[in-house]
Amino acid sequence: MSAAIKTVGVIGAGRMGQPIIGHLANIGFMVLVHDLDASKKALIEARGASWSETAAELAKNSDAILICVGYDRELRQLISDVGILPHTRPHTIIAVLSTVLPATMTELAEIGRQQDVYILDSTVCRGGKAADTGTLLSFVAGAVEVVARLKPVLAAYSTDIVHTGPVGTAQVAKAANNLILWACLVADHEALALAKRFGMDIEVLRQALLISSANNCALKDWGTQSMAWAQDDMAIVGAMADECGVSLPQAGVVREICRTLKPRRYKLDEYGV
Repeated sequence: MSAAIKTVGVIGAGRMGQPIIGHLANIGFMVLVHDLDASKKALIEARGASWSETAAELAKNSDAILICVGYDRELRQLISDVGILPHTRPHTIIAVLSTVLPATMTELAEIGRQQDVYILDSTVCRGGKAADTGTLLSFVAGAVEVVARLKPVLAAYSTDIVHTGPVGTAQVAKAANNLILWACLVADHEALALAKRFGMDIEVLRQALLISSANNCALKDWGTQSMAWAQDDMAIVGAMADECGVSLPQAGVVREICRTLKPRRYKLDEYGV
């Protein structure tokens, strides 16, 4: 196993990537950043990181690389012979924070092994506020010794780190998290809408539910969550269920409700009525 990680590359400086970059720089890592949107350069440099003009340049100079891009297609293109792999040094850890199919991770990990590069999944939960405060939950999957080497990096922005098992299982854990999250959000909308129709003060009810058996994170963060990723998250859950032949009837209903609720949600009041 190689020496301790000193330089961390981050590809993708979006809502989650930017605060993660700041936390890494604040505790002393040298941080290199690349994003397709070059207008983010000043913001990144203000967080204490250095801008890399290309992903290849970043890969050449990093001990570990965190990937915070979109879904499968973008990830596969990035980790390929026409992406960063030819420029990545042996024994570099590539940690995928993106939400993708577990099978994608196992395929990419095998490609990495052929080039002596460690590719693992390291998904994050708890949302943007937790990213801002450095209190994310990280699910990380891969060989024990590789995960141990990466943990100081993860600890820069995570208060909880759970090793879920072999590569791909962090994606399974994130899919389970997302399924429960969106199911709770849908149930919260329906419960609060019903109560409002019966004339109840909804904020009084919400505060009471937070100390009841109905407490959930979507209810706690009510009015601040984005549904931007809901349909994509639930599509991954559906694809996983199809792959292994498991029937998830509630997940199918939640996915359809998220599809119809998302465009309506911000046209209604905060309780969806």
